[in-house]
Amino acid sequence: MTNIISNEMEQKAFLEGVIYINRTAKVVKGGKRFSFSALVVVGDGEGMIGYGLGKANEVPEAIRKGTEKAKKNMVKIPLVQGTIPNQVIGKFGASNLLMKPAKEGTGVIAGTVLRTLFENAGVRNIVTKSIGSSNPHNLIKAAFDGFKKMKSKNEYFKARGKKISEEQK
Repeated sequence: MTNIISNEMEQKAFLEGVIYINRTAKVVKGGKRFSFSALVVVGDGEGMIGYGLGKANEVPEAIRKGTEKAKKNMVKIPLVQGTIPNQVIGKFGASNLLMKPAKEGTGVIAGTVLRTLFENAGVRNIVTKSIGSSNPHNLIKAAFDGFKKMKSKNEYFKARGKKISEEQK
């Protein structure tokens, strides 16, 4: 089953966005040796999104590694007419992220780190507020924590033991 899913994912075209590139230096006898880490977001534009962190001695290699990890770390977001189904707060470390659904035409109201994430996921209308730390790594992980807490309308009705009528869909 997992081979079938991974084969489908390899054939699909993904939107890729580099969130943050960090340069680190190691001081050695001959001078400084630089290495890079790249935080990358990959999405299909229809509700599937993943993130990955790649590290290498060169930037393109770090981005490639991050992209590979992001494709392995994909999750499905429930979308309702281009926005999220309900308000949710995602938490990771010192970062808290408030995500609210928005009306059609609002657009993606988010910081630069999160804008790339939501556009690659296919979310067209959303309002976000970052509370606490604005570290890109923690914000992305807080967003994914919020995605895990989200439930579709069908899941809410199922949990309450109710049936969905045609009007409520």
